[in-house]
Amino acid sequence: MARAVKKRSTRGASSSAAWPRDFIWGVSTSSFQIEGATREDGRGLSIWDSFCAAGRVANRDTGDIACDHYHRYAEDVALMQTLGVQAYRFSVAWPRLLPGGRGPANEAGLAFYDRLIDALLEARIEPWLCLYHWDLPQALDDLGGWTVRDAAGWFADYATLVARRYGDRVKRFATFNEPSVFTLFGYGFGDSAPGISGPDRLRRAIHNVNLAHGAAVDVIRAIVPDALIGAIHNYQPCLPATPADAEAAELFGAYWDHAFPDPQCLGTYPARLAPAMEPYVQPGDLARICRPIDWFGLNHYSPIYAKTNKDAPLGFTFGPAPPDLSHTPIAWPIHPDAFRDSLLEVSTRYRLPIYVTENGFGGHEAPDTAGSVNDESRIHYLKRYIEAMHQAIAEGADVRGYFVWSLLDNFEWGSGYGVRFGLVYVDYPTLRRIPKASFRWYADLIKSAGRAGRPAKVP
Repeated sequence: MARAVKKRSTRGASSSAAWPRDFIWGVSTSSFQIEGATREDGRGLSIWDSFCAAGRVANRDTGDIACDHYHRYAEDVALMQTLGVQAYRFSVAWPRLLPGGRGPANEAGLAFYDRLIDALLEARIEPWLCLYHWDLPQALDDLGGWTVRDAAGWFADYATLVARRYGDRVKRFATFNEPSVFTLFGYGFGDSAPGISGPDRLRRAIHNVNLAHGAAVDVIRAIVPDALIGAIHNYQPCLPATPADAEAAELFGAYWDHAFPDPQCLGTYPARLAPAMEPYVQPGDLARICRPIDWFGLNHYSPIYAKTNKDAPLGFTFGPAPPDLSHTPIAWPIHPDAFRDSLLEVSTRYRLPIYVTENGFGGHEAPDTAGSVNDESRIHYLKRYIEAMHQAIAEGADVRGYFVWSLLDNFEWGSGYGVRFGLVYVDYPTLRRIPKASFRWYADLIKSAGRAGRPAKVP
């Protein structure tokens, strides 16, 4: 069961102690959420193109244009250079490189990421490449997608293509971003692409994604011997909405926090799920999944509250958070102590260096009459969470980097363009970029923290 969140103040945690030497500050994005150009230069369709076309996203929004990063990447790299980040975590669009998911590669798609990576290196920003951020080629979903074991081989072939093309310049690779989220929502609840539900298909997807992770680690290691490889997991306390929901919270936590890092890092499914996963595990599978990796990517926003629902496919749903917790404008609880405790728990459980690869604040801000975007609530959130992270480091968590989600306002999955997480405001009709107050605040933080272990300061 997910443990209760300990209540300890993070006030003043960053006033005098130093950040770890060579601590990395960065920002994150993902391909489908920012690139646009979904039907240009030979790109194939993804399951999210299909999900959007079916009208299943708020306001019938699509990723067709998004932030138009495909054409405006140079402007976005310049923004990152101004921000002062040392690293940029982005994802490669599988259907842009392999329109059919397998078979002939698309040279135009490959060349786009060549241009992006070269621009980052020219700006002295390290590229952190994530192979998969939810945009499975539709052609592979038509063959069963993540519910069939062949998917592990398809993914390994895709990883081989990426490693061979970019491994001379990219040394940081992540296999998957938030596999617990895209499997639970896409194959368990049915609320995200590909929009199917049911325990059997969910568990098949979980196991096949885990197999794909292990296969990709092996091929990247063989092609790029000096690569530093990890996976990115959404990890946060899963707590009962009421005392009667304790079992629901335990099960939710097993799916959300442990169904992927446990087999990938410890070589076993969590005890709460192991019996249900047993029918899908063939001899040797756990050894294929548990391959040596170099770092743990942790995404965290808020605790999760679970509620028992016997009519739901998995027997649980999201429940209400305690009324005394403050919330973001999109109703996510604000609880920096939960972030600190998650960092400590992951550091103890998996014994890997941690990089916080997503943390951020979703809101609805807009430019004022002077054209400025003053997002003080985001600054307050980030300040408290970064202070909590620094306290976790002081208490022994091996945290070596922090990436804000996100560089840009972007397509936010089921919410479409109705939620903004960016440090940079995107005016979608014109695609104009406007750095927000939080952009300037984060730039000041990076300067003050430095990269040489100077005393930490959160302005």
